Amino acid sequence: MAEVQQTQVLPAPFIEAAGKTYLADLQSAIGGLKGADLTKTLGPQFVAPTSQISQEAQALRGGLGSFAPFLQTAAATTGPTAYQQFLSPFQKDVIDTTLKEFDVQAAKGIPAIAAQAIGAGAFGGGREGVARAEYQQASDRNRAALQAQLLQQGFGQAQQLAQNQFANQMSLAQAAPQLFGQQISALGALGTQQQAQKQAELSAQQQLLQAQQNQPLNLAQQLGSGVTSLIAGYPAQFQSQTVPTPSPLQTALGAGATLAGVYRAFS
Repeated sequence: MAEVQQTQVLPAPFIEAAGKTYLADLQSAIGGLKGADLTKTLGPQFVAPTSQISQEAQALRGGLGSFAPFLQTAAATTGPTAYQQFLSPFQKDVIDTTLKEFDVQAAKGIPAIAAQAIGAGAFGGGREGVARAEYQQASDRNRAALQAQLLQQGFGQAQQLAQNQFANQMSLAQAAPQLFGQQISALGALGTQQQAQKQAELSAQQQLLQAQQNQPLNLAQQLGSGVTSLIAGYPAQFQSQTVPTPSPLQTALGAGATLAGVYRAFS
């Protein structure tokens, strides 16, 4: 039987061993990932919940409508009769006392009229009666003017107090939601920082779990890169060997011949 010389190009033995190790590790890593429970590295558990401070800020949002009572109070200080609630409770006493004193002083002028009539020899006459009437009319006008002045003064003060009350309530209606808004904004900022810190912690934990899960595959890929570099940089080895020439029957069987092919080989 004739023999044939064959030459094979083979990698260095240590490279071939490293390649086998790489394939084994790669298969093992991929198999582990196929059966991995992804809920351990992915899911809502890695999303930071709303912080407690943010919840407190949300609970205060109802305070943004705190202006309503102040507007109602301000509305009560408008209208033609709004001033009445601001009238001094002592105004009537002040007016009555002032008018009473006026009457006392006015009464003191009547004896002077009688004295003048006596001096003029007209006591009890028409001239005295006219003088008394004129004095009384002037006194009544002065009394009415004094009373009107006191009432006008009281009305003006009450009206000013009503306007002040309206302005104060409107200022409070504007200030109250602003203060609540500032408080909500401050708490919201703190809550956002707190939530961001928690999210950073959860993200770091998720990255650690993913790194642990992918570590076998990553290591296998690193090994594969090293093996590839060795194959590219290390010269191949040539190995020659002598093998017997295959018989017709072996050739036919090796080529996947049918029964008819085997028969033709024997023929």
